[in-house]
Amino acid sequence: MPLSPLAPAAFPDLPVIDGVTFATAEAGVKYKNRADVMLALLTPGSTIAGVFTRSATRSANVLDCQEKLGGDQTGPAAIFVNSGNSNAFTGKAGTGSVNAISDAIQSATGVASNRVFTSSTGVIGEPLPHDKIIAKIDELHTAQHASGLHDAARAIMTTDTFAKGSTRQITINGKTVNIAGIAKGSGMIAPDMATMLVYIFTDAAIGFETLQWLLTEQTNKTFNNITVDSDTSTSDTLLVGATGASGVDVTGNDNFAEALHAVMLDLSHQVVRDGEGATKFITITVTGAENDADARKVAMATANSPLVKTAIAGEDPNWGRVVMAVGKSGAKADRDLLAISFGDIKVAENGWVSPTYSEDAGAAYMKGEDITINVDLGIGSGTSTAWTCDLTHEYIRINADYRS
Repeated sequence: MPLSPLAPAAFPDLPVIDGVTFATAEAGVKYKNRADVMLALLTPGSTIAGVFTRSATRSANVLDCQEKLGGDQTGPAAIFVNSGNSNAFTGKAGTGSVNAISDAIQSATGVASNRVFTSSTGVIGEPLPHDKIIAKIDELHTAQHASGLHDAARAIMTTDTFAKGSTRQITINGKTVNIAGIAKGSGMIAPDMATMLVYIFTDAAIGFETLQWLLTEQTNKTFNNITVDSDTSTSDTLLVGATGASGVDVTGNDNFAEALHAVMLDLSHQVVRDGEGATKFITITVTGAENDADARKVAMATANSPLVKTAIAGEDPNWGRVVMAVGKSGAKADRDLLAISFGDIKVAENGWVSPTYSEDAGAAYMKGEDITINVDLGIGSGTSTAWTCDLTHEYIRINADYRS
């Protein structure tokens, strides 16, 4: 699959996170001649927090992870991922696969099965060939090494065209704290969360309740404000593992919260930049709403509109489609107070096209790769930002052939 034109220039140089190691292997779940399973092992005492899809048809893996969160954090932990098969809509067999994999990891590594967090991503409705996975567990155990996060990022990919990684480093009381994360996601991307798997690791020390609260708060500012195609997956999982190996307690530390936010925002943007068939990265900023909730309604209605997204794919500055999205959003709006800009170009205001607007200027702006749409409702102080991509013929081709 060709590389997304919006891909970063290179995968970042991720630091070693003390207290966690990684390994990948070729299990042949769906893909041939490529790594498709990943195992991360975290030191005893590591804190694991997570957020997940709220789909009513979420996978057996997601249900299992949700049950395991918040338990005893004293022992070691493991995170396992396979690509190619989502283990979703597989009935009791799906639960059996999760249990079999967790038990095999416990047998090989000594990590208690209730501290084994598994994820699967790929085709829905096909039984997971967990025997192929279990046959690779010993290999995954013996091959563990501290610098394997890049390989792990590649092993979790499905229709992604590039591996996604991000890192931040901060200093607290003279000591260094590292955060590094990887993600996969390209299609079936919409809030709550996406076909998206995200794994973030830090050597910071932080308790479960604090980390879980922080993760939830930052997810609502990042991953829950991106969309590629408005479809929410059965398998979305975002796990954070904090090993505590740095010896730095980050409870209540604003710098740590900002660094975690930066990693999550970067990864969420990379998911959009790898949107299936994407050629444009679109930022939609809404201001002047009655409240933040209304602002988000407008931002997401615009970001999810096939008409808006196809217009941008065709480099057509069709601001009427933005007006349509505002009107259908359910947010309080007044035609005569509405203002719309493409970048710095004022397009519409006071219920009509702006007298300063030039169609040539709008068309020229739309030729760029990064497009910003600003919507001011002129009613209150509510704000929200969403990120999406355009909708092209390539999206149809990828998804029409997904199972073949």
